[in-house]
Amino acid sequence: MAATVNNSALKGGQMAHAKRMSSHLAAALVVFCLLQIVIVAKTGGSLVLHLGVIVAIGGFAVAARGLERRWEMLDHSGLSAQGLALRFRRDLFQLWAWTIIGGMLWLPLAIIFRALFG
Repeated sequence: MAATVNNSALKGGQMAHAKRMSSHLAAALVVFCLLQIVIVAKTGGSLVLHLGVIVAIGGFAVAARGLERRWEMLDHSGLSAQGLALRFRRDLFQLWAWTIIGGMLWLPLAIIFRALFG
């Protein structure tokens, strides 16, 4: 009986991390898309830049799915709560850093593209 309670409590705590990561991934994808669309639209982006946005969003979605799978596997790994919390914070920092940096990468690209092609 005690083993059943401990396993269900452990599984519930780990599942909370995976669900939270999934929510953060969805929010990061929305922020990434909005940043790219706004920057390209404000810089007078051409069709080539808009197609680049589509490719970048697709790449972000693939990378996000990879991170989601990582957390599904971590759920079943049996790591301690402290180990999961440390990995979760590190992954969240990396996710949001790459979301903001990736969205802002369109600024220099759009400026160069506009200078070259008007």
